[in-house]
Amino acid sequence: MSPTSPRIAWVDYAKGLCIVLVVLMHSTLGVEKAAGSLSWLHGFIEWARPFRMPDFFLISGLFLSARIDRPWRSYLDSKLIHFGYFYLLWMTLQVLMRSYGLAQEAGLRGVLEAWALGLVEPFGTLWFIYMLAVFFIAVKVLRHASPVLVVIAAAFLQMSHIETGWLVIDEFAARFVYFYAGYSLARLVFAYAESISARKTWGVLAGLAVWASVNTLAVEAGVAQLPGIGLALGLIGAAAVIAAAVLLAKTRLAAPLRYCGRNSIVIYLAFFIFMAAARILLLRLMVIDDLGLVALVTTAAGVTGPLLLFWAIRGTALAFLFRRPQWARPGRGTTAAPSRFDLRRAAAVRR
Repeated sequence: MSPTSPRIAWVDYAKGLCIVLVVLMHSTLGVEKAAGSLSWLHGFIEWARPFRMPDFFLISGLFLSARIDRPWRSYLDSKLIHFGYFYLLWMTLQVLMRSYGLAQEAGLRGVLEAWALGLVEPFGTLWFIYMLAVFFIAVKVLRHASPVLVVIAAAFLQMSHIETGWLVIDEFAARFVYFYAGYSLARLVFAYAESISARKTWGVLAGLAVWASVNTLAVEAGVAQLPGIGLALGLIGAAAVIAAAVLLAKTRLAAPLRYCGRNSIVIYLAFFIFMAAARILLLRLMVIDDLGLVALVTTAAGVTGPLLLFWAIRGTALAFLFRRPQWARPGRGTTAAPSRFDLRRAAAVRR
């Protein structure tokens, strides 16, 4: 979102919840893999799987209507080149960090091949950034198509459980429906959030308790990923996260979570560095013998580390790590076309 557009509190809280859940997942699974044993957090990670990424993609598509009618040059700059810049930069950094192991296996050629493959096959934890760029372009191409038909087609793809082995194809089929739903149903989503804000807190909490119970039963019964059920759990779970975010927006107690949401891309780009360092250090020193606690500390490092780095380098020559430099903004200055979606309406639910 541009600095001049109105920020809506619950959106930041929802993004904050999502990014923390993503880091928690990677931290927990990484710790369990390194230790060769499951932790008590594993059950929670599986419980959050039906809605964790669906909500992230749905929220990512919410404000696209305000930009979809921009000329292609401006649109490509803000949606393709913007995410492409960060993807290429951080993919290169990840490849360099893993270059020793890659070189041990296949020499310099192995390092170069890993980087080249990352151009067509999303690299490591950066797949979300890659897919966002793909989704933004896909929606722009489909902007004149019937939203109903696109949603039906996207839902069919999601329920087909396509597994080609190519992440771009598989993730597009599995996630596009949520991103497009955020774009095409933005007005309804904001109206829903406003209705949640107007309700009694206890009533919303009761609804969240019912949702959590249903989600738990589906996960424990092993049906959470079945065609139709998985899609429903993803959409309902996204609605639940939005409701929780609206409640959080009513209080300042969770302000740090909102800050995480406002800087979710900062955390997403760099969390793997601090996560991996904390995991290796904790498991080698064995100062904590509970794997779940190790995963929580690793998560805390993965969330706070990138934010501290961001603060430390802002205004320095290293700011390009999190802020796209001027030379990488070819579309800057292009006049945008009038928006089909007035963000000032959305600001009505600002907290």
